[in-house]
Amino acid sequence: MLDRLYDYVSDNEFRFTVYENKFNAINFKRILSLEDNYISILSNTKKITITGNNFILNKLVEDELLITGNISKIEVVNE
Repeated sequence: MLDRLYDYVSDNEFRFTVYENKFNAINFKRILSLEDNYISILSNTKKITITGNNFILNKLVEDELLITGNISKIEVVNE
């Protein structure tokens, strides 16, 4: 049980989740671009580009961000 807890707490795998009008990314490397209609972030192996409009950065901590707005397209490119 302690191993499972440790794996959860020390998780460093990049992942993102898309909800209705929300984009959440965890364990990303850096933000490349942040505009009200275009966001680009980089992980260790992927570049993610989100396009739409009215983007608002709702949460930004060391390795997590939450964006709200009208998402029209998400593009994932392996780097």
